[in-house]
Amino acid sequence: MTLYPRFAAHLDAILDALVAEGAIPGGLDRRNVAVEPPRDTTHGDLATNAAMVLAKPAGTNPRALAALIAPKLDALDEVSSVEVAGPGFINLRLNEAVWRAELGEITAQGGDYGRSATGGGSIVNVEYVSANPTGPMHMGHCRGAVVGDALASLLEYAGHKVVREYYVNDAGGQVDVLARSAHLRYREALGETIAIPEGLYPGEYLIPVGAKLAADYGDLYVGKPESEWLVLFRTAAVAAMMDMIRADLALLGIHHDLFSSEAELQAAGKPEAAEQWLRAHDLIYDGVLEAPKGETPEDWEPVELPLFRSTRFGDDQDRPIKKSNGQWTYFGADLAYHFQKAQSADALIDIWGADHAGTVKRIKAAVAALTEGRTPFDVKLVQMVRLLRNGEPVKMSKRSGNFVTLADVVEEVGKDVVRFTMLARKADAQMDFDFAKVVEASKDNPVYYVQYAHARIRSLNRRAAEAGIPGSGSGAGVESVADLARLDAEDLALVKLAAQFPRTVEGAAAAREPHRIAFYLYDLAAAFHAAWNVGNDRPERRFLLVNDPVTTAARLYLANAVAQIIRNGLSVMGVEAVEEMK
Repeated sequence: MTLYPRFAAHLDAILDALVAEGAIPGGLDRRNVAVEPPRDTTHGDLATNAAMVLAKPAGTNPRALAALIAPKLDALDEVSSVEVAGPGFINLRLNEAVWRAELGEITAQGGDYGRSATGGGSIVNVEYVSANPTGPMHMGHCRGAVVGDALASLLEYAGHKVVREYYVNDAGGQVDVLARSAHLRYREALGETIAIPEGLYPGEYLIPVGAKLAADYGDLYVGKPESEWLVLFRTAAVAAMMDMIRADLALLGIHHDLFSSEAELQAAGKPEAAEQWLRAHDLIYDGVLEAPKGETPEDWEPVELPLFRSTRFGDDQDRPIKKSNGQWTYFGADLAYHFQKAQSADALIDIWGADHAGTVKRIKAAVAALTEGRTPFDVKLVQMVRLLRNGEPVKMSKRSGNFVTLADVVEEVGKDVVRFTMLARKADAQMDFDFAKVVEASKDNPVYYVQYAHARIRSLNRRAAEAGIPGSGSGAGVESVADLARLDAEDLALVKLAAQFPRTVEGAAAAREPHRIAFYLYDLAAAFHAAWNVGNDRPERRFLLVNDPVTTAARLYLANAVAQIIRNGLSVMGVEAVEEMK
């Protein structure tokens, strides 16, 4: 057990003892009790808010309760001192042996250090990307793709079972536009000179689709009415676009477990089933929407529509699930889709672009209704990315016709740079992606700074091997010769930060915020670089001391533990740790 869960268990045992002694009542809600590093490191190594959280329900005041808890914490062998601070916070200082032992735990657990069982094996469906199948992936999709994929990995690392899902919007008007665009390219492939009118897709990516249709059908559908070829061309074009989208996502290391088709959903009668269920529970009624605010348009007529009672679940107004022509609204289809997902998951998470913020309330209302509140549902909104080159907006891609493709960006800067950069800011904050800055070798570039820390440690191992330090070459075996007692307070400060990785994972997973891993790795890398740079002015603080192989082995052991955590964190982010910087 790693350090923070171990001390949380110590605290639980102490509270149980106080209950047994009759000092506090049993049955107190301890869910908000935390063991964490203090905000000010001068206050100690660990802090707990137990007295602050439990005092009122226990019928006492925080400092009085802290006075009961503190002596029992002080009696632990691992604790060197305890202080009750302010209104009732409890600060602890730990023996140095605790941090040396945690360093051993990092080494022993390796790739599993930070892995958690807090998810309890619960099934979480994470739906992300879900771009319309009308062209290649572009940078408008990229951030949501990376955030969703990293969140899925994070949840798995925290003990959940995850289903990665892509919802294929292949039943709307946009795929009919795709089919018509493909028909133009089909005619072009047969030798006709075409002009692409406004409203159709102009991208060159449809040229091979048209060529394939020409090879398959010859001139069979030239000059024929749309009714004869629209469905056929739509099916073929959507299939080709989904192959392209899968290939684009693979460039980022993204692979979904499940692709769900809106067209198949509707063909299977899922929206009708959802409507029937909602009507049976008096959650749909036939009514008339209010007229648009302001002056009533001359062409607006009140029409009776089936309306979902979304206001019962926090929405601003009730929502129609069908149009006046009987077709399903986007909301009606999405409602049925989420109903389907909830049948096989314990929780649902959707990753959407910020432009979909207006639909969050209605879908949350639908999920709450259809699952009778049993299935937690969260929507993470991802803000836009502005592409720049040396501060100037990037020109559009010829291949796409009107946007910059994801493939072009990955080809230029690499998968790892794209993924890390997309996670280097909170998802709901707007981002500038400057091609020059994301490959810059500087402290201001978090991708470089974290990768450089790992590469520097790998280089340290190679140099130590050349100097004859036992067990140094790959980092393996150094533990057999390292005397960790050689690590002093300055060294152990790095261990204290490294030991926070497991709680960072748990916190990030609980908050559904994978960017926290990137932030933590940057802080850890910065601390390592700072410790390294001290040796420039104080030679005795260097990691490699040729004339002191025992101290070198101990610091190498420490550095390798830091490298292990960097690898673990980068793995959650879907980024590879480099062996050397070129």
